[in-house]
Amino acid sequence: MDYIIRSKYINKIEKFVDKPIIKVITGMRRVGKSTILTIIHDEILKDVPVDNKIYINFESLEFFNVCTSSALAKYLKDIINRTEGKLYFFFDEIQIVENWEKIVNGLRVDLNCDIYITGSNSNLISGDLATLLAGRYIEFEIQPFTFDEFIEINKEISTDKDELFYKYIKIGGMPFLKYFHFDESVCYKYLDDVHNTVLVKDVLNYNKIRDVDLFNRILSYVMQNIGTTFSANSLKRYLKNEDRNISVDTILNYLEYCSRAFIIKKVPRYDSLGKKILKVDEKYYLTDHGFRQASGYSNTKDIEKVLENIVYIELISRGYNVKIGRINNREIDFIAQKDDEISYFQVCYLMESESTREREFGVYKLIQDNYPKYVISMDKIDFSQDGVKHLNIVDFLLNYFI
Repeated sequence: MDYIIRSKYINKIEKFVDKPIIKVITGMRRVGKSTILTIIHDEILKDVPVDNKIYINFESLEFFNVCTSSALAKYLKDIINRTEGKLYFFFDEIQIVENWEKIVNGLRVDLNCDIYITGSNSNLISGDLATLLAGRYIEFEIQPFTFDEFIEINKEISTDKDELFYKYIKIGGMPFLKYFHFDESVCYKYLDDVHNTVLVKDVLNYNKIRDVDLFNRILSYVMQNIGTTFSANSLKRYLKNEDRNISVDTILNYLEYCSRAFIIKKVPRYDSLGKKILKVDEKYYLTDHGFRQASGYSNTKDIEKVLENIVYIELISRGYNVKIGRINNREIDFIAQKDDEISYFQVCYLMESESTREREFGVYKLIQDNYPKYVISMDKIDFSQDGVKHLNIVDFLLNYFI
């Protein structure tokens, strides 16, 4: 078996198997959506006859001409007519097919079937699909490997957790990197190629962007400043200093396009006293921090930003809704909520100085509730104090499941 069972996703999806609801699996290209489909096809539904499982990868040459709804309908008609019993459809990268949502809806209405689809743009579940299938689909967004998965896939190379974490900081968690055995030059070449493919197919071409240079400058600014609060106006001023004039609306559109292609994540700020979302100065993180290093920005030099990025992706992979907190003029890195439970997180590199410890722990003195509060760093010494728990980041990623 050339993959690991990503139970954090499989367990969620398995609950909806054979339920009359379409399973929509989204995420950036190459994060493992096809592998998730394969696991459902081969493992979860292993008792279903092979002829009743129809798997189509629309990026395969075999289906090169199946790129319109009429062509897909024609291809499926023969299969449906000769197959008895319940059918299971697996449509991989279905956004390639024009008007695909009409076919999916037709299958749902006409047949006794179970449908699974994947796509690399969040527009997949907007517009016509949302209208046709309102209340009849559920989305599962797949992230790159978190650190526990990274260790699992690389356990034959090394079992040293600290060594593997430094590798993870530098190359990130894209699943295909397992084939390169930590050869950094090869890893970065692969990441650069994937990054460019995502940009061209899912952003530039999809949104018909003509000024590629300007777009790249905006994305590079975000990559360099992950976890840093900034506004579209500040980005506009930055570009103006480089003799590039652009409207705030265009900047916001470009950032939204990147979010829809799952390249970046926009995290809103939350006023912890006023109990409201702030509509200015959001933060952005990368879906995978390895792309940052591959683009020429040192992850080890900016390690605190990268650690923050890693913790953010870890939290959303665990199913948390995450916001940035603000209380008076202080900031809380993350407010993570799942159901009715809330946890607070501060992330830093090392807390060798008293001033650093005061900064990271001190903000919690302003929060008058009894929800769990954490400070996460790379320190080996436990600095827990005043009811605030300090965690080593490797221990948090591997052993501490809130």
